[in-house]
Amino acid sequence: MATSAPPFPVPHNKLSLDIKGNKTDIIISSYDDHFLVIATQIGSMGTILHARKEEGLLSIHPTFHVSVIFGKRDEPMLVTCARQLIEHISSSGSSRPLVLSLGLKDHSVATLKGIVSAVIENRLW
Repeated sequence: MATSAPPFPVPHNKLSLDIKGNKTDIIISSYDDHFLVIATQIGSMGTILHARKEEGLLSIHPTFHVSVIFGKRDEPMLVTCARQLIEHISSSGSSRPLVLSLGLKDHSVATLKGIVSAVIENRLW
C-alpha cells in the first residue's frame, strides 16, 4: 500500500533553469513573517543574506537594509541581488523581509540578473 506524503505546508514555487550554462534550482517560499528564496547551482545553500525595508516616519523615500548572515561578505553583487528583490517585494505592497540563499558557481551580473528575473516572474508576493 503506497502512502503519499502530505504537501509542504508553506506556499512555494520550485523551478529549475539554465543560466549561462549552469543548472540553477530556485525555491521561493512564502512564510507568514518572511520570504525565503534559495537559488543554487552547487546543490547547497551558499551565502545567506537578510534584506528588509527600513520603517521610518520621516522618510519619504524608502530605505533598505541588506546584511550577510553567513558566507561571502566580499561579494557586492550578492548584496545587490538581495536589494533588488527586497525593493521589488516592497514596491508590490508587502512589508515582509527576505532571506536569500545564493549557492552559485558564477557570480556574474548576467547570472544574478537571471536569478532576479526568474524569482520576480515566479513570485509569491
